[in-house]
Amino acid sequence: MLDLASGSGEMLCTWARDLGCTGTGVDISTVFTAQARARAFELGVADRAEFVHDDASGYVADAPVDLAACVGATWIGDGVAGTVELLGRSLRPGGLMLIGEPYWRRTPPDRETARACDTTSLADFLPLPELIEQFGTLGYDVVEMVLADQDSWDRYAAAQWLTMRRWLDRNPDDEQTPEVRAELTTEPARYARYTREYLGWGVFALIQR
Repeated sequence: MLDLASGSGEMLCTWARDLGCTGTGVDISTVFTAQARARAFELGVADRAEFVHDDASGYVADAPVDLAACVGATWIGDGVAGTVELLGRSLRPGGLMLIGEPYWRRTPPDRETARACDTTSLADFLPLPELIEQFGTLGYDVVEMVLADQDSWDRYAAAQWLTMRRWLDRNPDDEQTPEVRAELTTEPARYARYTREYLGWGVFALIQR
C-alpha cells in the first residue's frame, strides 16, 4: 500500500494491524511523520508500516503497489485528475486506488456561500454525479464508495470544537488564544449553516479500465 499525504498514519497503521498489509505513508509534515511512526510503534506494526518525510506531490513508489491512496489531499496533484494520474504511476495493473474527496451535496447559490464552506470558489468541487463521471473520463471504474452522512460530519466537526475548548482552558494566556476563541465562537454556527448543508465527503475505490 502507498498512502500519499498520509498525515498521522492512522489508516495505514490500523490496516497493517487489522489486515496484515504492508505499506508506506508519505507526508511533507515532520510533525505528522513523527506521529505516524509513533502510532506504528504503538500498534506493533512498525515492521510493516513505514513513514517517509517527503513531498507527496512528486512521490512515486520504487515498485508497483496493490493499493494507492490519497484521502482528503488531492491538492497534491492540483486536483482530482492530477492526483489520479500521480497515484496511477505507483499502482500495479488491476490494483485498487482510493481517492477521498469532498463534493457538493447541494449547489451553493452564490460565491459567498461556497466560500463559507471553506472553499475558494464553487469550482473547487463537483456534485456527486459529476465527480463519479469525472473518474470515468479519467479511465477508471468506481467499484465502491463510502460517503459521510450529516451525523458523520457532525462527529468530525464537533471533535474539533472540543479540542479548541480544551486548548483554551489550558492556555488562557497564549498569544493565539484570542484567535482560537474567535473561531470557536463562530465556527459551530457557520458549520451548521453552510458546511453541513452544502458539502459532502466520500472515499471512492477505483480500478483502471
